[in-house]
Amino acid sequence: MRRHSARLTHDPAVLPWLGANFWSRTGGPLMWRDYCPRTVREELRVLREHGLNTTRSFFYWPDFHPEPHRIDEALCGHFADFLDAHTEAGMGTVPTFIVGHMSGENWDPAWRGGRDLYEDVWMVGRQAWFVSEMTRRFKDHPAVTGWLITNEMPGYGRVYQVDPPSSEVVTAWAQAMCNAVRAAGGTQPVSLGDGAWGIEVTGRDNGFSLRETAEYVDFVGPHVYRSDTDRARQHHRAAFECELAAVTGQPVVLEEFGVSTDTVSEQNAAVYYRQTLHTSLLGGATGWMAWNNTDYDDLWDRSPYDHHPFEMHFGITDRTGAPKAPLRELAAFAGTLEAVDFPRCRRTDTGAALVVPAFLERGYPYSRPADRPLIFSSLHQSYVTARAADLPLGLTREADGLPGDAALYLLPATRQFTTRTRRTLQRRAEEGATVYLSFCSGEHPGTRGPWFDDLDGLFGVELQLSYGVAEPIEDDELEMTFTQDFGPLAAGDVLRFPVAGNEDSRAYLPVVERGARVVAVDAHGRPALLVHETGAGRTVLATYPLEHMAARTARVNPEDTHRLYAALAHVAGVHRAVAVDDPYVGADVLVHEDGRRFVWLISQCDEERTVHPAADGALHDLRSGTPEPAVTLAPWGVRVLELR
Repeated sequence: MRRHSARLTHDPAVLPWLGANFWSRTGGPLMWRDYCPRTVREELRVLREHGLNTTRSFFYWPDFHPEPHRIDEALCGHFADFLDAHTEAGMGTVPTFIVGHMSGENWDPAWRGGRDLYEDVWMVGRQAWFVSEMTRRFKDHPAVTGWLITNEMPGYGRVYQVDPPSSEVVTAWAQAMCNAVRAAGGTQPVSLGDGAWGIEVTGRDNGFSLRETAEYVDFVGPHVYRSDTDRARQHHRAAFECELAAVTGQPVVLEEFGVSTDTVSEQNAAVYYRQTLHTSLLGGATGWMAWNNTDYDDLWDRSPYDHHPFEMHFGITDRTGAPKAPLRELAAFAGTLEAVDFPRCRRTDTGAALVVPAFLERGYPYSRPADRPLIFSSLHQSYVTARAADLPLGLTREADGLPGDAALYLLPATRQFTTRTRRTLQRRAEEGATVYLSFCSGEHPGTRGPWFDDLDGLFGVELQLSYGVAEPIEDDELEMTFTQDFGPLAAGDVLRFPVAGNEDSRAYLPVVERGARVVAVDAHGRPALLVHETGAGRTVLATYPLEHMAARTARVNPEDTHRLYAALAHVAGVHRAVAVDDPYVGADVLVHEDGRRFVWLISQCDEERTVHPAADGALHDLRSGTPEPAVTLAPWGVRVLELR
């Protein structure tokens, strides 16, 4: 199956956006009041010297739109100079219109008067007028390479955790805003700037639906600042959200990501940037904009920095404009993009599908929103595990129907899918695919156990659950001992897994075989992994919630599920062009249109690792062409090589 890697343009001469969200260090959000052309040019020069080609810029709404029917022309003059400075530097910018939220504070134009930004017709009209007026002024400037409607509107228009607008209302508002850009003559790519925090990505409904707004936007822009208890999961978080954000097949630009050096060391900030840039590239992102260009030490007594002081130090340059470690990582990444000719590369196809349950994004009657965090976290952990197994995954949405071109379907810790999907999975297995599911009881007491029909028939077992009673896992570690060979796992091999979860989810599925064969048992001799041959393929059932338990465990990766995934790939016949016998090092491949193949090796270890990858050919240094049968990676390091 084809993995998502859409770009904003099909012209390979147009470079992907690589840049930073930009406020000048002289004023932050208030930079336009005391605009300093010289400082702006210095700031852009440093970014350009380090390989960046784009900024995301902001019309601070209270200043640019001081009265309902008036634009501040003096500030527009400053912005025109700002655009000229980009042209001089050989850069472009993506202006953002409705900027009422920024770095932990919301600011309204003085005339808003509490009107609803989505449903008050007059207020929507004023926003559309502002968008169209700014578009008319700047649409023909060569530095303008795209448009964003807002900055994180879900946290500004309404606090969506308390009073989220409906998706119908938000979609109508988005249509009006995007139409305003087009009606005013803006031809550049446009998107919403909402952060891609809606239900298709996070499982939380904030009114912003990627599916419903897709008709009006040209790309999707995740903003990723999540935290985790496991470093490998953290390093793959942005990549995973980019994969989910590709639900409509549109280009994905990692529109905001970054760290404050008040919260991490500069060395670890560099690690986070390195990991996020490369893993998100392998996750389908085709543009990147860091948060943000500079530190703001001299603005400590202004909002938002007086009450969010850590916001002063998200910069990739310091208060003097000198590069910080994250900018050096961006420069190295820019060099890699150039060396592989990234605009002409695509992700490799794969035979492995990670199934995203429809229950993540659809509010079926009497289904529980509380199920969605479990779905998200299990999928995320599965994605990280697949990376450790060097198993490239394509995400497939149950809501869209399961494709027939995958050899392996992974349903990690899945308790819910639809009746149609149950029948499709049966058919896929009979046609030759391998279908893997790990049992999960769920994290709340309502309707414990599997929420789909005929688990017994699909997996060749007879479940032994008692109504309403979870079967607790009493061990602190699951030992899965193989009683038969399963791919590269031999009889007698033992896999060990952490046990975690609450009183509802820390549970296993008691079964007896009814056509399936037991290939692994737990420490008590109970079936832990069963294979049911059906037609030309098979189904595989793990009776423990392996991915869920790992997802609820701190500092767990790599854990032994990667060995199970590698065995599943082997049994299913999923080809891995590069495999590394070290779960701390993940491998993946991009293919150039001329046939060249480039291998990414990414370490998730805090110590140097030397690996001997097994590959379809020989690995060569990207620049010197020297063969490298053994590859050494620095702590948390990345190597890119050519596969010949």
